[in-house]
Amino acid sequence: MHPKWLLPEFVDDVLPQEAQRVELIRRTILDLFAGYGYELVSPPLIEYLESLLTGSGKDLELQTFKLVDQMSGKTLGIRADVTPQIARLDSHLLGDEGVTRLCYADRVLRTRPIEGDMSREVVQIGAELFGCSGIFADIEINRLLIQSIRSVVKRSLTLDLGSVSIAQSVANWLALNPKASTTFYEGLQSKDTASLKEFSKDFDAEARKVIMALPTLYGDFSVLEVARTALAKVHGADRGIDDLESVYQAVKDDVDYVAFDLAELRGFKYHSGLVVAVYVEGDATPIARGGRYDHVGEAFGRSRPATGFTIDLRRLSGCASELLREDSQRKIWAPCVQDAPDLRTKIAELRKDGDIVVEDILGQSLDLIGKGYTHTLVKNERSWSVLVIDSKK
Repeated sequence: MHPKWLLPEFVDDVLPQEAQRVELIRRTILDLFAGYGYELVSPPLIEYLESLLTGSGKDLELQTFKLVDQMSGKTLGIRADVTPQIARLDSHLLGDEGVTRLCYADRVLRTRPIEGDMSREVVQIGAELFGCSGIFADIEINRLLIQSIRSVVKRSLTLDLGSVSIAQSVANWLALNPKASTTFYEGLQSKDTASLKEFSKDFDAEARKVIMALPTLYGDFSVLEVARTALAKVHGADRGIDDLESVYQAVKDDVDYVAFDLAELRGFKYHSGLVVAVYVEGDATPIARGGRYDHVGEAFGRSRPATGFTIDLRRLSGCASELLREDSQRKIWAPCVQDAPDLRTKIAELRKDGDIVVEDILGQSLDLIGKGYTHTLVKNERSWSVLVIDSKK
């Protein structure tokens, strides 16, 4: 390949078939969001760096591409995540009281792939609910998340649930300072029992028992009862467990399996309560992530309860490809005859009804099935008719 045509690592072109699938899914999910009352917004791709990385956005600094604004001389950042921008819109621009529901479908760019061979250019689609700290907000968001994936995916889904607030309750109970809390959280997130054992050696026996219990609290629903016993003396832990149980009861029938991990502290500097990830059968990395982040708006001068999720739209497209081929509109191969008004009228009617009609302007002989065509437009004695392409011929 010519060196001028090479793309950077982990950046790729989106070709017609995949681009069409992605767009169909985007429309489907945005229509679903609208049905729940979520309003579409689209923040800018670039912002001044200090604005883009304000508050919780600082965790994204290493993932953010930086460039100089030729107009102001200031440093700009290309967003690596949309969620902090949505929080800025709610806190700084909208200023609504009560509950605000926002959604988006936009690209982000990252300096390196987050996991494995994932692309550095990601199409994110997501929803955020602001202004409600109660569990009903988390239930709505998780139901919407699952329904969004279910609307285009037929394979089995696993929902992973955790709660940053439980570990935060333990840290408060232990009276940890910020530095010790970070060490504690990082040990839990990596389930590094050796470092946790070293960390806990200066605490009394009861505290050591709680610290060492946390990384073992993962599994099915039964782990919640084990957690209630193990954390019975930790003030506030029961509320986090109650929230996990409430969400579980609300969504358990909509997924194939629910797993719990009370040491899941992904984004502990960012999240403040429930954290969630969704896995599609056959895929080792989550297709969607979400959770509660009640303190993001503080940096913009208006702290608001918030919960939401984001889905990797291109990866979702890969999981949904078979379903979308079955449900997509007809693709019709039509002759090109300029002096046939009845043909022009027929083609216009088909396109108005939502069909794809492609005219054979070169008189080509094509592998129509291989090109994705489902029908042909042919002339009989009186009119033009749409015929199904027989895939067996």
